[in-house]
Amino acid sequence: MGEKLTKQELHNLAMNIVGKQLEAEGYEFLGVNSKLKRDPQFVALKDKILHFVIVRAISFPQDANAYDPLFMQTIKEHAAKFDAKTYYAGVGLGHGSDYGQPVLKDEDYTMVYKGLQEIL
Repeated sequence: MGEKLTKQELHNLAMNIVGKQLEAEGYEFLGVNSKLKRDPQFVALKDKILHFVIVRAISFPQDANAYDPLFMQTIKEHAAKFDAKTYYAGVGLGHGSDYGQPVLKDEDYTMVYKGLQEIL
């Protein structure tokens, strides 16, 4: 049986998933921060508008789309100083054959990701 991914590895996987989406949608990366507990993960420009994106790797049974409203409000206030929009990207990650099990190194994984949620 394989080894579980670390929190940092799960975070990096979630960032790769979100980063590919941003890239495909035409965002230009101005800053990328992959360290845990360093926010935002992406500072990106699209249509001359600055975007702050918070990425979280979430494991079952937590809801990938649920976020801490107080924390996100703090990020939104910080983003407002730069006229930036704020987004949350929760990526649910689980084992390929059973979402309820942890992701293992060198094995398939299952993903629950509904895209960016704008924090209004």
